[in-house]
Amino acid sequence: MTVKTRFAPSPTGYLHIGGVRTALYSWAFAKHHDGEFLLRIEDTDTARSTAESVQIILDGMNWVGLSPDNADNIVYQSKNLSRYKDLIQKLLETGHAYPCYCSVEELAEMREKAEREGTATYDRRWRPETGKKLPEPPVGVQPVIRFKNPMDGVTVWQDLVKGEIRIPNAALDDLIIARADGSPTYNFCVVADDYDMGITHVIRGDDHVNNTPKQINIFKALGVESPQYAHLPMILNEAGKKISKRSGDTVAITEFDALGVLPEAMLNYLARLGWAHGDDEFFTMKQFVKWFDLKDVSPSASRMDGKKLLWINGEHIKAMPNGDLAELVKARLPFALSGSPDLAAVVALVKDRAQDLNALAAECAYFYQKSVPNETDVAKHWDADAPARMRRFAERLAALDGWTAENIHALFAPFCADEGIKMGKLGMPLRLAVCGTAKTPSVDAVLALIGRDEVLRRLAEV
Repeated sequence: MTVKTRFAPSPTGYLHIGGVRTALYSWAFAKHHDGEFLLRIEDTDTARSTAESVQIILDGMNWVGLSPDNADNIVYQSKNLSRYKDLIQKLLETGHAYPCYCSVEELAEMREKAEREGTATYDRRWRPETGKKLPEPPVGVQPVIRFKNPMDGVTVWQDLVKGEIRIPNAALDDLIIARADGSPTYNFCVVADDYDMGITHVIRGDDHVNNTPKQINIFKALGVESPQYAHLPMILNEAGKKISKRSGDTVAITEFDALGVLPEAMLNYLARLGWAHGDDEFFTMKQFVKWFDLKDVSPSASRMDGKKLLWINGEHIKAMPNGDLAELVKARLPFALSGSPDLAAVVALVKDRAQDLNALAAECAYFYQKSVPNETDVAKHWDADAPARMRRFAERLAALDGWTAENIHALFAPFCADEGIKMGKLGMPLRLAVCGTAKTPSVDAVLALIGRDEVLRRLAEV
């Protein structure tokens, strides 16, 4: 049996971290078993589904690199309406579904009674049973179609994350599978598509646990085996509360790109939100696929940790080849890059100092354009003697035979001795004069990369 998983977002908003983690686990499970990972867009809610939201989902999947195996043939539920109608008709013909003519007012009364008595909402008044006399259908009213859910027994499944789950069928309503206008509803469409796509494992958020027994019973009514299910616990915000748009927790996954987060780091971080492989924190997706098993997914909720994300991001920045990293940094510099030094060499020197690409770009910028020193650094490190001292040191730099970090470093001790100062009185003003910041790597390495002509030009301006 070929393992087939699916990620099935609704295009009613952006793709957020919870959705990406679900997609990641589904993708990794399929790849671990040499199976297929498929994408389905659940766009039957025409009032809320938009082409823009579909594109946001596709852009998000593309950014993190979770390419579905059906990228050229993505399933859109809106294109399957005739198939849904055929299957609903089959359920009607086999006695597993029936028309219901209840009015809005009748349903409201049932809901109030169910809340009082703690029973299923719908009282099954239109459900055909042996010896039961049904009311006369009201004239001119289009019925909804309800699924005839079993009224006794228990629906049981072995959840691959949560263990055995048992739901009494008496607690389940005869759910609507087609609205009065003929349009199919969520739970039925999901079953039809999982059936047609050959999905073997459904990995999704635990907010779907209550949908699972309904879907299992529809599979049984269609005479086919249901997939295996794995329900992932939710992700909480840093305060330990449910993530919500109202509290500003949810953002489109692509917005992390603007924050300077690498997609590889985001996947690495999300992989650890609910799953573990010993004490391993930093790993590649190739390693993750090799290690991933649903039995290692925690049934408990996970909590976002922005500091942890940035730490992992910093580790991926350090591990990335300097040339590849330079291409990413180039797009984040506030000016067009021209001339020397080589950006890959600059990145190699400073990448240990940054945990995101924006900070890394800022670390690289002063190699090409001097920054404006902040007042605090100037007050602390730039005294009345600093300009003249910088010009005197510039004379020694100009006379240097061989522009290397080692040769520049060799000038420091003799110059400080001649000036009667400690290294701090040279190094910190030198950083401000050349770079515009007091926070740089070793100043000799920085000067060597910037180049003799540019260093002397900047020192001449103090």
